[in-house]
Amino acid sequence: MLAAAEHVLSTGGIDEFTVAAVAEHAGVSVGAIYRRFTGKEKLLQAVKEQLMAQLETTVAEALGSARPELADLIGAFTRAMADTFSHHTRTFPELLSGQRAEGVERGLQALATIQQLLTEAAKPHLDDIRRPDPELALRVATRTIISSCVHRAATCQSWPDDLSWPEWADETAEIALSYLTSPAE
Repeated sequence: MLAAAEHVLSTGGIDEFTVAAVAEHAGVSVGAIYRRFTGKEKLLQAVKEQLMAQLETTVAEALGSARPELADLIGAFTRAMADTFSHHTRTFPELLSGQRAEGVERGLQALATIQQLLTEAAKPHLDDIRRPDPELALRVATRTIISSCVHRAATCQSWPDDLSWPEWADETAEIALSYLTSPAE
């Protein structure tokens, strides 16, 4: 059901997202959807929860398998963000626009979680960060990566940058790493 819901959301947008359309795409009755979800909003919340959990897992796995060097951690983090968003290019913009308070809260929770994951992974490398306050610089770089990714996902349909998601990840990681490793003047 959630795969069908994501498909309907990504192909038809929020205006076409109905319980009936999801049921039709899933090959189940409308009643089957209502037995699991109390309505369209709960179904949307479930899609968002699944995507946010996937983002958290993808980032955690990428950081866990990265070489323990600052450049590799920043690259792994940025590529994990890009990988998750690239597989849901049309879904994220729909989920990001017109959210209810609980949807915003879950999104912010996921972003805080992935920021914490990178911050913890990079702590042994704070000496490699040449800014006056390395911890602050790391948080700023992490939030900049996250914000850039979210912004790109929200606007890529109407304001394309002609980069693939992997190209975007490489360029963004390079910018963040340059900031972190260049001394403040």
